[in-house]
Amino acid sequence: MITIAASSYALAAIGFLALGLSVLSGWHGRAQRGTLSAACLATAVWAAALGLDAAHDVMWSTSTAALEVLRDGTWSLFLVALLGHWQDEKDGTPARMILGRFRAPRPSLLAAGCVYLLLLAGIGATRWNSDLLRTLGLPLLIGYVGLAVCGMLLVEQVYRNKTIEERWAIKFACLGIGGLFAYDFYMYSNALLFRKLSADLWTARGFVNALTVPLVALSITRRKSWTTSFAVSRRVVFHTAALFGSAIYLLAMGSVGYYLRFVGGSWGTVMQTGFLFGAISLLAVILFSGTARSWLKVSISKHFFRYNYDYREEWMRFTRTLSERGPNLGERAIEALATLVESPGGTLWQRDAGGRFTVQAGWQVSEMHVAEPANTPFCRFLESTQWVIDVDEYVERPDKYEGLALPDWLLDAPRRWLVVPLMLQEKLFGFVVLQRARSPLKLNWEIIDLLEIAGSQAASYLAQQDAANALMVARQFESFNRMSTFVVHDLKNLVAQLSLMNANAEKHKDNPEFQRDMLDTLNHSVQKMKLLLQKLSRSENADKPQPLAVDDVVRQALALKSAFEPHPQLLVEQAGLLVLADRERLERVLGHLIQNAIEATPRDGHVMVRVGPAGGRGDAVEVDITDTGEGMTEEFIRERLFKPFDSTKSAGMGIGVFESREYITELGGALEVTSQPAHGTTFKVVLPLHRVAAAATIA
Repeated sequence: MITIAASSYALAAIGFLALGLSVLSGWHGRAQRGTLSAACLATAVWAAALGLDAAHDVMWSTSTAALEVLRDGTWSLFLVALLGHWQDEKDGTPARMILGRFRAPRPSLLAAGCVYLLLLAGIGATRWNSDLLRTLGLPLLIGYVGLAVCGMLLVEQVYRNKTIEERWAIKFACLGIGGLFAYDFYMYSNALLFRKLSADLWTARGFVNALTVPLVALSITRRKSWTTSFAVSRRVVFHTAALFGSAIYLLAMGSVGYYLRFVGGSWGTVMQTGFLFGAISLLAVILFSGTARSWLKVSISKHFFRYNYDYREEWMRFTRTLSERGPNLGERAIEALATLVESPGGTLWQRDAGGRFTVQAGWQVSEMHVAEPANTPFCRFLESTQWVIDVDEYVERPDKYEGLALPDWLLDAPRRWLVVPLMLQEKLFGFVVLQRARSPLKLNWEIIDLLEIAGSQAASYLAQQDAANALMVARQFESFNRMSTFVVHDLKNLVAQLSLMNANAEKHKDNPEFQRDMLDTLNHSVQKMKLLLQKLSRSENADKPQPLAVDDVVRQALALKSAFEPHPQLLVEQAGLLVLADRERLERVLGHLIQNAIEATPRDGHVMVRVGPAGGRGDAVEVDITDTGEGMTEEFIRERLFKPFDSTKSAGMGIGVFESREYITELGGALEVTSQPAHGTTFKVVLPLHRVAAAATIA
């Protein structure tokens, strides 16, 4: 019994300590902050002292007798302050004048109380040797009864002097505080009548005081001047309520099991074991039931909080769900919206390429193959009003949705409940059809507003995904078109070579040397065309770079320009310098630069190509292409030379130099240009050496 008593008073101490600290930390009712926090903390100290006494097998002590008076006194002061504060709120009268004009208790009630105390005192005096009376003393015991009576009178005065609106706010506090004094009155009256303090009543007193805490806390939340910044999250309340309910359930089932064992005879142990196993299994089923959890969440939000949602937690969860990596954004958008209203599933409808709304995703529902045209009254209503549609409400009261005509597929869908529009820039991007909630949920302005703004947020994420997919497709087409442009540019150069050869064929067709050059040129052109066709059928990234001797690549590029005038001259200062590159691309890049130099230089001019170490450095190779042509201005080099699709040639495409710089930069090199108008131009290509390959070649 003592162990139970210690637990009882410890529970009361923890409850009042938490309530007192919350009031002291952030309560806005300044007129009663001190008295209420003092009453709660005094009760916590009193309960802790009684719990310590119970743990040492002591029912009463001198210190706890003094704390009893302190507890009753602080609660009485709080009631007096509460009475004065609300009268002050009502008509502005100062609090010190109020106590003189509150409704006094009837004289008959006071007389009856005095007679009752005298009778208790007389009965208690017949057994002065009682242990309780020796410990407390008759006057002190009668004083405790008197304090309880005064407390109940104060509670009655507070409640009776309030308006209907004020009673709604304070009724739970009056019930709780009045319950404290009423229980004390009953316990001490019982002690005076029977000349012995009931151990059961004294043990249960801690639990009775603990039950007062939620009543006072509920009144605090109801009164504007009682609001506190100390808040408990819904998650903590949910888990606490689930744990507390489970504890009560297990205690009740344990009591029933004990009774079965007591009355079951030889089968008692078997019956008790089987019953407890079934009870625990049932509890596990309830705890893991989505419907039960949904009902508990809705009940907590409805009865313990002013708003239905903890918006910070809900918005973080909503955003986190939409922002998860990976595919299936549509399903996650449905899940995020459904969780707000405890819906078990839903479908997402978005506009397709044909302008119709079709099912793009589903979450825990069967697939639907229905298309809804964008110009139907249903879609026009969603776009014009942006309302969340309650299908059940529409069926019962269609007049609330004037101009709305729901399609048959929606009315016939199983468990259909809400239609949430997904609005993007005042346009209907799509909508989500949610299934009926696991537990009954009454829609109000708060829930509807939250669904509307959440729908807009989900629409932005879905639109961003569509834009990213469209951008990826556009980039693929851009890559293909860019490669095709380079191929066309190369074909143009090949056509120019073949045209020049054809023009000279009539004049030099009997020349054996010309015939050999013509066959070599045709062979190179055919090979180049085959490579170009291969590049159109596969990605450029498939080309594998390999160690190449730069002078060999330059010679190959010059061989294709042999039919042009002036003929380029080659100077190799050091042969065998290796770079890591794709042969065809590097040859094409250098060929573009050589071709540009030839075309910019008159027939009597000069084009020189030099291959050697870069400026005396040992880590790079340099290819200089110098001509004595027209030259370029600094402004032209800065603003137009490397700009794609900008050419000064009548048949040019403007991508040769652009491609050259891009690929040289990709290899880790650089392309430098120096030029003077009427004096010529020099393109300097600097590429990093491939040292490993060079070392292997030397070895």
